[in-house]
Amino acid sequence: MSHKYVAFDIETAKILPENISDLNSHRPLGISCAAIWCTDKSEAELFYSETSNGSPAPKMSEQDLTSLIKCLQQKVASGYTIITHNGLGFDFDILAEESGNFSACRNLALQHVDMMFHFFCGKGFPISLNAAAEAIGLSKPANINGAVAPRLWKEKEYQEVLEYVAQDCRLTLDIAETSEQNERISWITQRGKQSYFKLPSGWLTVEQASELPLPDTSWMDNPWPRSKFTNWLE
Repeated sequence: MSHKYVAFDIETAKILPENISDLNSHRPLGISCAAIWCTDKSEAELFYSETSNGSPAPKMSEQDLTSLIKCLQQKVASGYTIITHNGLGFDFDILAEESGNFSACRNLALQHVDMMFHFFCGKGFPISLNAAAEAIGLSKPANINGAVAPRLWKEKEYQEVLEYVAQDCRLTLDIAETSEQNERISWITQRGKQSYFKLPSGWLTVEQASELPLPDTSWMDNPWPRSKFTNWLE
């Protein structure tokens, strides 16, 4: 392995309407919990705030989010590379808003590897974590996803949500490491076929991926611009 990775993922706190088209119109979303999982560790580190009676709080406090940011900074300083799937366009954006620490989150976001953003910069469209997981024989749980997690957290199903956010980190690590070894990331297309995107130089950081030439998206009706993911950095 050329990198020592630490996967990072958050779960939001606000319960949203089903099938929403614009997540940003419902912000702020709050963060119920987060997880990090290091390449060389057997389990995730979990983060959430507590109420006065010691139970998990509805959402994380600014103080606890600041501690999470410091933990990520310490991991980077000790040689880890943060890796996410859509961390640029979601996790770090939300973390910056909720913590109030834009500068630190911006720096972490630019220097980390966002697998989805790297793929998007190369192909012009995104893929889901599950599409990449299925291509290597893995999958996310069928009974929970990012939309369901806020409701489960409110219903005090804390352990189920914590296990879910940890598993997303584990999936991210598995996909990152397998893809790096194979020099390509594979995914299952919407037609059910397996395809791949070459990674000749391994995974690129957000800053590096942003320098890739724009792909041909002339075949698409409404291609997304890269600014969809990077606007909050300005």
